[in-house]
Amino acid sequence: MVDTLHTLWYRSTYFCDRVTIMIMIDRLIEQALLEDIHTGDITTLAVVPGERRASARLIAKEPLVVAGIATAARVFTILDPDIRFKACLDDGEKASSGALLATVHGEAAQLLMGERVALNLLQRMCGIATLTACFVEAVSGTKARIVDTRKTTPGLRQLEKYAVRIGGGINHRTGLYDGVLIKENHIVAAGSITEAIRRARAYIPHTLKIEIETETLAQVDEALLAGADIIMLDNMSLDDMRTAVVTIGGRAHVEASGGVNLERVRAIAETGVDIISVGALTHSPRAMDISMLLD
Repeated sequence: MVDTLHTLWYRSTYFCDRVTIMIMIDRLIEQALLEDIHTGDITTLAVVPGERRASARLIAKEPLVVAGIATAARVFTILDPDIRFKACLDDGEKASSGALLATVHGEAAQLLMGERVALNLLQRMCGIATLTACFVEAVSGTKARIVDTRKTTPGLRQLEKYAVRIGGGINHRTGLYDGVLIKENHIVAAGSITEAIRRARAYIPHTLKIEIETETLAQVDEALLAGADIIMLDNMSLDDMRTAVVTIGGRAHVEASGGVNLERVRAIAETGVDIISVGALTHSPRAMDISMLLD
């Protein structure tokens, strides 16, 4: 079961070779375990007999969207390949308060040493998926899609962007290497929007699109004339967004960004934009309440 979960997790990950991502995630987990256990779990070594075997249950303490089950499983199997992990709910399923997410069987000492790292990752990923699902539901019935940003926890980007997808959102670029996004500081350095787009077009292959950040309607006009493929409307008023969408008239994709929250996102979607990027999905989700209980 663990191997199957592990394979399914990475099979759904974009932008990177699957083997490379597996290595990255394993290193992340190993580093987290080292950070927590270091020279040894003093409490467990003192009070838990080494031969004692146990079963444990991972339980949702509040309603949530499940994300990261395979990651939690991997924490335990890195500690001890003989640990048996069984998922009771799959990523993407909704769990009610009290729902059984998974069971774990193995040496009690290994289960206790893996508990905190497994829960930390699972709680955060479920938090991201749950928050993303709320944003997706809020814009239901419009054409707008909810996307994430690069405002992720250092080292956790692959996990956090995966959780966004599980919650029904889509991923913006993964990093600086897989997409062109000309922002305010790039424009200043290049001299103008027109010059920045010209340089980008001359540098990149024809298969890549160019997105540019704009803050005013005049900048929207310039970006459109310069041939931007995607125009980001950054921190614009709803009225300006509506005007920009009409001006662009389908000649470029339109992304809204800045100051997006659950109270405002529906109104933003109704301006007619194609994409709404939400930094909060990954920079400030609330970790879900999940417990591990030994039987």
